[in-house]
Parts: sequence; structure tokens; C-alpha cells
Amino acid sequence: MNTLIAVAIAPFGVGDELAAEVTEVIRVIRESGLPNRTTSMFTEIEGEWDEVMKVVKDATFVLAQKGIRTEVVLKADVRPGFTNMINDKIKKVDDALGTQS
Repeated sequence: MNTLIAVAIAPFGVGDELAAEVTEVIRVIRESGLPNRTTSMFTEIEGEWDEVMKVVKDATFVLAQKGIRTEVVLKADVRPGFTNMINDKIKKVDDALGTQS
């Protein structure tokens, strides 16, 4: 079943600058091959439920396996019969506003 998630995977207890750890997380997500988009606060991933959840697990464990305490915040939109929600949802709003993203 197609699922669009917004996920934030954040390390704790490793200092004030987290760019190196966040980069490791994002690398796992991007290498998954699933459609994804990273913003300043979340990364969106779209695909079949099991595929998306595997990516979340793998991205989380890349830090946890190093002994880093890791927090995961996840929001999911499970919408049967729909695909490409990662782009279509934004396009609908842009069309309504008369703008382009």
C-alpha cells in the first residue's frame, strides 16, 4: 500500500553540531532509491509501506548501531490507490495559488 511519510531522525548526546550524523541518515534514505525530499526539518519518503518502514529502520540504526541515542518523529499518509503524492500534493496547492514550486 502506497505510503508517504515525513520523518525526522535526530541524534542525541553527540554535541551541538549534528550535521555529520544527519548526513549519515540522509545518505541511507537517498541510497534507498525511493522518492524522497529533504527540508530543514523533515525528510519525506514515498513507497510501499514495508519499503518505507525498512528505510526508516535502516536510517535510524545507522546511528543507533554506533551507540548514539536516536529520536524518530514520523507522520504517515497511507492513501490507497494514489501514487506520487510527494509531488502531487504540492502541485495541487500551487495550482490553487496560481504558483509553481
